[in-house]
Amino acid sequence: MSGDRPAPPARGEYAVWRQATTRWSDDDVYGHLNNARYFDLIDTAVNAHLAEATGVDIRHLDAIGVVAEVGCRYFREMGYPRPVDLGLVVDHVGTSSVVYRVGLFQGDPDGEGATAAAEGRFVHVYVDHTGGPRDVRPLPDVVRAAVTPLLRG
Repeated sequence: MSGDRPAPPARGEYAVWRQATTRWSDDDVYGHLNNARYFDLIDTAVNAHLAEATGVDIRHLDAIGVVAEVGCRYFREMGYPRPVDLGLVVDHVGTSSVVYRVGLFQGDPDGEGATAAAEGRFVHVYVDHTGGPRDVRPLPDVVRAAVTPLLRG
């Protein structure tokens, strides 16, 4: 890699894990995982963690997280028919926002899968969900409790 491009993150940089299954339709005409699928996986990793860690239906909180930013750095190809390990860590918890990083790993954890094939950055900003204008609101306590243990750094 060039000197200005960061190295792929290692598994040890992430706090919690889940696994997703790739599907035949996930690969594009070039034979690797379609870019849109990476974003599906990143979004699913964050929201599945929130649903499990809070124990509530996050869609019905008074303040909900909307995506304010999402991006992905690609380090090597992924594709069907191999599962994807998704590592999740939180870089920042603010008054009304959370910044996540999601590592996407494919392959033997002691081999090629020791480092991320891609890493997503995902920012949630919490807004009113009570029927009024979608003004920015403080992070719900149940969400703060679910994401604070994932802080690294």
